[in-house]
Amino acid sequence: MTRRWLITGCSTGLGRALAEAVAASGQQVLATARRPETLEELRDRYPRTLATCALDVRDPDDCHNAVHAALARYGGIDVLVNNAGAGHFGAVEEVTDAELAAQLDVNLVAPWRLTRMVLPLMRAQGHGDIVMVSSTAGRLACPGLGAYSAAKYALEGLVGTLALELAGTGVHVMAVEPGMFATEWGASLTESAAHVTAYDEVTAPMLAGARALKELPTANPPALFAAEMLRLIASGERPTRCPIGEDAWAALLDAAQREHTALLNARPTPAVAAAFG
Repeated sequence: MTRRWLITGCSTGLGRALAEAVAASGQQVLATARRPETLEELRDRYPRTLATCALDVRDPDDCHNAVHAALARYGGIDVLVNNAGAGHFGAVEEVTDAELAAQLDVNLVAPWRLTRMVLPLMRAQGHGDIVMVSSTAGRLACPGLGAYSAAKYALEGLVGTLALELAGTGVHVMAVEPGMFATEWGASLTESAAHVTAYDEVTAPMLAGARALKELPTANPPALFAAEMLRLIASGERPTRCPIGEDAWAALLDAAQREHTALLNARPTPAVAAAFG
């Protein structure tokens, strides 16, 4: 089946790999980026299946224009991939209100906005897929990534709610949770201007690992992410949440087992339960 895709954040990394894979498969894709000139090489290689559009996901007008560009070019949108995002590093005490707001704006508000714009179109056509690119950090806490994790945890909550609301409409929503991939994400992390040395022991190793992410021999290639996304959409499988990468599966399974144990241990005793009715 030839689907029509709108993908955000295609200049590098996972978004670029996915846009290229979609175009190479013969499906139609509107690849977007804040600087669309970064996509010229892809557009030239796949002129029949890939178009480009400027999109800063923080700008409501840009979001509106991108949706309408997809409609004008392809007549509809079958798959929306909210991939654009950014990371910020800083201990909770170091992160300012403005830094937190910026993380929520790009990682939560923007995908919510684009989803809201696309949903009427998908409901009217009776089908569609909305993919939120979350992270293992959306279910695992990491020192120094509190603002990023808070946004991704909230994104996961949005997906869970939306999945219930869309039941029976033919439209599906899915959070994909990549593990460690060889992208520029770690290198492009912004850092809080404030610095509290008391946290260095736990945050410094995390920051060093994130900065070196692209060079880690264990990091997954972005092409793996793209291949798994194409497989999921083509297969009809629609898990509400789907880790991508063996490391993601292992980390989240371990976290789920520990959380299950902690939940059982936190269960109130019969005496306490009886006291509260």
